[in-house]
Amino acid sequence: QVQLVESGGGLVQAGGSLRLSCAASGRTGSSYVMGWFRQAPGKEREFVAAEPQSGVNMYYADSVKGRFTGSRDNAKNTVYLQMNSLKPEDTAVYYCAARTSGSNWAYWGQGTQVTVSS
Repeated sequence: QVQLVESGGGLVQAGGSLRLSCAASGRTGSSYVMGWFRQAPGKEREFVAAEPQSGVNMYYADSVKGRFTGSRDNAKNTVYLQMNSLKPEDTAVYYCAARTSGSNWAYWGQGTQVTVSS
């Protein structure tokens, strides 16, 4: 089992920045593939960013490409999502997720709220 805990959400004005963190515990390891998703009110959860495989640079949804950057620190068992040039449409609950190679996203954090005011 892997436990994931997100932090770093909050309220920010449009154009501002936030950095989300996702701390992993339990049966963690560099072999897990990490990703970020979000869910806005009244909408389905959507993909934001993920590693194609463990330790490889993340790829991004078109809506965040060029503004968001994901990274991981294996020594700290932590994944980050740096969000710049935030827009009101980025408002959502952000979740990190983990999976083993070739499997579905099996592990999810509890989410952290990001609110971007106009």
